[in-house]
Order: sequence, then structure tokens, then C-alpha cells
Amino acid sequence: MDGNKNINFQKISCMKKNNLLPFLSTLLLSILILSCNEQKDKEPLAEADSGHPAWSAQSNIYEINLRQFTKEGTIMAFEKALPRLKDMGVEVLWFMPITPIGVEGRKMTEKDMGSYYAVKDYKAFNPDYGTMDDWKAFVMHAHEMGFKVITDWVANHSAPDNGWIKTHPQFYAKDSAGNFIAPFDWTDVRKLNYENQELRDSMMAAMKFWLTETDIDGFRCDVAEEVPADFWKTCISELKKVKHVFMLAEGEKPELHDAGFDATYAWTNMHMMKELYKGEKTLRQFDSFLNAGIARFPKNAYRLFFTSNHDENSWNGTEFEKYGDAYKTFAVFSQTMYQSVPLIYNGQEDMNKKRLKFFVKDTIPWAGEMDMAPFYKTLLNLRKSSAALAADASYKKLGSTADSSVFAYQREKDGHKVVVILNLSKQPQKFNIKDASIAGEPLNLFLGTKEKVDAAHQFSIEQWGYIVYDYK
Repeated sequence: MDGNKNINFQKISCMKKNNLLPFLSTLLLSILILSCNEQKDKEPLAEADSGHPAWSAQSNIYEINLRQFTKEGTIMAFEKALPRLKDMGVEVLWFMPITPIGVEGRKMTEKDMGSYYAVKDYKAFNPDYGTMDDWKAFVMHAHEMGFKVITDWVANHSAPDNGWIKTHPQFYAKDSAGNFIAPFDWTDVRKLNYENQELRDSMMAAMKFWLTETDIDGFRCDVAEEVPADFWKTCISELKKVKHVFMLAEGEKPELHDAGFDATYAWTNMHMMKELYKGEKTLRQFDSFLNAGIARFPKNAYRLFFTSNHDENSWNGTEFEKYGDAYKTFAVFSQTMYQSVPLIYNGQEDMNKKRLKFFVKDTIPWAGEMDMAPFYKTLLNLRKSSAALAADASYKKLGSTADSSVFAYQREKDGHKVVVILNLSKQPQKFNIKDASIAGEPLNLFLGTKEKVDAAHQFSIEQWGYIVYDYK
């Protein structure tokens, strides 16, 4: 208000000398005010329209198994990798649980490191990885470099020696005999009781702690389907009062999006890729399944697509074991498919072919060549530069003269268009794309040259080959 009084005073003073000056001053001030208001109105539109953080639609996620990433297994040792990950185009750093691990009931032996998902203290940093101050400094540095940071959160269960067991035994589910419950075959954890409101409040407070104290940008929530959806709905709403967090659910029920999650796992899509490669599914079945999934999930849903992650690598094998010659082809699919927020698991950029052990120290055998880094960089850069690969960009399947072997589709948004052509078969294919929208002179992304194509153009692709066209 004082500023307006000064302006009025100056206007009255200036009117004695020149009637034009106050008019121009008032006009300029009005323009500035309108401009500021307009900017304030524009800034939240992307978030308000989609419900997601504005930065997330064209982003990607890189999963970090901190224990196995370096010989030291610390956050400070990992920090040295940030420049190369930045160069590769990585944006979101997802850390597997960074909280202390329980000793009681620990898998393998008490001398081994145990499961990351057996949380002993929800508000502490695992001393094996460094100190809380190390973590805070890391997050600040990562933000300065343009990264987002999310951490794994285990809300379904805790370690048997979590302090809550003694101080708040009512926080835990019990069987008919009054014993604490170990869910599934997870003998190193005890299931939490979400019928208890104090437990719900305490869990939300612990999650807020990591936002307010360390400034992380969201959470990947372990076995999210095992926790009541009404808890997540309240929790995510409360977290967003602190910061517009990015929430990733390990689960693929559409209802998780109704509860407020931004992204859910595309587990079944990953299994379908494996079955297609093995010849257990046809391409027609693959396409039908994808269409059913698109119809089943909300239009604004993000899906986490991947060829590997910590569970897959440790328990079911590397992408080379599962997809053989098609490991790159399915990576292209994961990076470019409708609603995808793609994931890269640490070591994939260096063609890691080792199944990392889960409960013990087992460092990634970095060869140092980073043979896949240029491949991922090419895809990640296109994703960032072209709105056509935003999770919410349109998707259209393109028919071909080899539909039993060739899977082609178009993504489009805001004047940008990308066409992806995949030969999902064991034989070379020659074919035409039977759609006029293919016409143009796009950039062949991996060859780096422009090609004139149309519906009459005959494509020739090797077995499990791929083409990505950027129409700009």
C-alpha cells in the first residue's frame, strides 16, 4: 500500500510539469502488474491441468542401488558419478531405501547387510552410506546440477527391531494368536497396522521429515498396493502442502492414481516383452494387451516402463538374459511408449551382465566403457527436447504390411511428432507403413540423417531392429 501512495504522490508532483509523464508511469505500472499476475497464473497451469509436477512429463528416472554402486557404498562416493549421469540426460535420481536396516531377523546373517526394505528407523540415515549431513549436502548439490531426488519409502512394514515395536506395539498387525505378522515370506519384517490412526499420523510425519529436513522431491513407495488407498490419498494430499512431490507407486492398480500417485509400475508390460521375445505371445496379443492397459488407466496416468530394476536384476536376471538380441529394441519401446516415464537401473549404461546379490555387498562390476550410455543419451535427449515423447502426448498405432512382426506407432504433441518402428521378430522384415501420416523428411535418430518417407516407402529392418524418426 505504501508503494501505491508514493506513486500517487509522484503523479501529483509531476502533473505540474508534464501531464504525459504520469499517464506513462501509470500505464507502465499497470502493464507490469498485469504481466506479473499473468505469469503467476501461467506458472501452475501444467501442474493444475495434469496433477503432476510441471517438470515430470518429459522426465526420466535412474535407480540407484547405493550399496552396490561403488566399492565404498556411500553417498559421497556415488556423488562422483553425477557429472556423467547429467551428461547422459538423467533427471530423477531414485535411491533405494537410505534408512538404517534392522538387525533382528536379518536375511542371511547378522554380519551381512540385510534387506534395504527392513526399516529400523524412519527418520535416520543409514550409517553404512554416510551421515545425514552428507545426504543433505548431496541433495543440495544434485539440485544445483538440475537433478530431482526421490527415495524409496517402505510404509507396509518395518524391521522387527524398529523402535515402534516397543514404544507403539499397537502400530503393528497381529494374527489371531496375538503375534506380530511377517507378510509373505519376509521373515525380516513385521506388517504395520493401518487401522491405527496414530500409526497413520506417525508415518505421514516421518515422510514430511524427509521433505522439510532434506528437501527431497518425492518418494517411490514400496508394495504400495498393500497399504490402504485411503491412507495414500490423505498422505499425498498432506505431503503436497509441503512440496509438490512426485509419487511413484510400486503397483499397477489404476486406483493408485485416484489416491494421488503420479506413476505406477508397468510390471505386466515388462513380462509381456519377455514372453513376446520367447515366442510365448504373438505381436497381436502384445498389441491387444497394450490397448487394454491404455483403456484401463486414467488418461493423465504416468506408467513406469523398464527393462530392468533391482528386483528383476537380482531375482529374474539381466535384460540380456530376458531379451537376448532384443534388449535395445525393448529399451527403445520403454523410452517412447504412451504414458511412459522410463527407468534405467544403475549399471545398464555399462552393459552390466551380473545379477547383483540382494542381501550382501556385491558391487557393480563397472567395466568403465559405458557402451550403452550414448544409446540412452540419444533417447533421453529426444525425450527432453520433443514434447511428442511427453507421457501425455498422443499415441496412434500405425498399420504396416507386416503387422505380425512389425510394431509401429506415432507420438504427437504441440507440433512435435515422433514415429517409432520396431521389428519384434527373429527375421529381417521388408514392409510399408500404411498410413499417410508417415509422410515427411524426418531425422533418423540413430543414423543422424534425414530420410524422405511416405506410405509407398519400403522399409527394411534387421531382426529385432528399430527406427526412431523425429519430425521436429
